[in-house]
Amino acid sequence: MSTLPSHVAPAGFQKSRSAMQAFFRAWPPLVLLGMAWLAAMLIIAVFAQWLMPYGFSEINLRARLMPPAWFGGEWAHPLGTDELGRDLLSRTLSAIQISLLIAFASTAISTIMGVTLGMLAAHFRGWIENTVLVLIDFQASMPFMIIALAVLAFFGNSLVLFICLMGFYGWERAARIARSLTITANEQGYAAAAHDLGASAARVYGRHVLPNIASTIIVNITVTFPGVVLLESGLSFLGLGVQPPMASLGNMVGYGREYLQSAPWILLCPSVVIVMTTFSMSLVGDWLRDRLDPSASS
Repeated sequence: MSTLPSHVAPAGFQKSRSAMQAFFRAWPPLVLLGMAWLAAMLIIAVFAQWLMPYGFSEINLRARLMPPAWFGGEWAHPLGTDELGRDLLSRTLSAIQISLLIAFASTAISTIMGVTLGMLAAHFRGWIENTVLVLIDFQASMPFMIIALAVLAFFGNSLVLFICLMGFYGWERAARIARSLTITANEQGYAAAAHDLGASAARVYGRHVLPNIASTIIVNITVTFPGVVLLESGLSFLGLGVQPPMASLGNMVGYGREYLQSAPWILLCPSVVIVMTTFSMSLVGDWLRDRLDPSASS
């Protein structure tokens, strides 16, 4: 009876190994880690009110500037406390909720506005298309940070105004993409065929054109979302974003900069969340681009 050489792996092992290699080629470990982080952020954003051990604005001056538990602090405040004795874990959870609310709402506004204007430009052409293109060029030529600073300084600030303002970030990119893809879809004939069968323009674009360009729009969302997170963090850091008593990742970093040498943990936690969230979204966005639009990576 013949036996396999000792250096030859069993067929079952080789099969499972090749299956695992194929899985990690399709789902790279970094992308899986990024998805896990984003899923954790979503869970925190939804259930933050139940996960916070203290109120996010609850003050305890007896525990002010307490270091994290692993730096000699107490496990009652595992991430430490700030200059007013507020629990940093509770404030970080609340800040994640507010920052992600702003990012998701602003990205949705930006995408809806951009896709709508892009489709209108592709459908009507003529002076409507030229007007949309002028607006796109104007938006792209102006640094959005300067526009945001001017608007917030003139009109003041509220959460609703801030979200609406952030909704203007990146819409020109979505509009340009939607316009070019809609023109291409119209030239392929299936949109005209649906229209000839009696479908209205809204049905043609909503049921036939939009699903065919959705993959590229989704990839654009993954580019806009981290940009909104960074922009909100920058404006809140400057004191023009989310205002007290609400906490956001940006204003937590802004408050912590005054204690950078004596209590660096105050800005360390929100800074790590900002970096990891934007990095994870960028990883997932690149992976989605390669999966949904293979020609873009070739």
